[in-house]
Amino acid sequence: MNHVIRAVTAEDWQQVKELSLDALRDPVAGIAFLDTYDNAAVQSDEFWQGRAAGSWGAMIAQQFIAERVDGSWDGSVTVLIERAGRGDVLGRPVDTDQAHLVGVFVRPEQRGTGLARALFDAAIAFAHELDEPKVSRVRLYVHQDNQRAEAFYRKIGFTRSGHSVPVPGDESSVEHELVLASCP
Repeated sequence: MNHVIRAVTAEDWQQVKELSLDALRDPVAGIAFLDTYDNAAVQSDEFWQGRAAGSWGAMIAQQFIAERVDGSWDGSVTVLIERAGRGDVLGRPVDTDQAHLVGVFVRPEQRGTGLARALFDAAIAFAHELDEPKVSRVRLYVHQDNQRAEAFYRKIGFTRSGHSVPVPGDESSVEHELVLASCP
């Protein structure tokens, strides 16, 4: 693999914006992301600067990217640390300190190369290495129609928890919660 997996810094905001917009142009974006290209494209520079700086309200957030030697980016995943007794990213109550993986994207030409696994390894390690809070659970949600993504998540150790939620804006569809089977 000719990539470095690293955490995003505040100075990376323009590349964060570019990769996010590319992800939202992907043919499966409608079932992979809760945002749309049209909505993201009109966000201010301050919005993107906040994203790169890890601004997700009161949550700890860290985005990891796969960077080529030429500086271009081929993939990303973001870790949101959800605290027990608070709401998650959608305002639902959280029972335990946990990591929630969101914004998973790998450029089509890099899929199947191990890049997604490397991104997940970095994100999960970040969550487990936090001193405070101690994360006891790692989860993500996958759309009912995103079988390719779910197959990948299962391959690296995620299993369905039995909990599903309606897709915001499309109550006829659901997202299944998957949790990492082995978590310290």
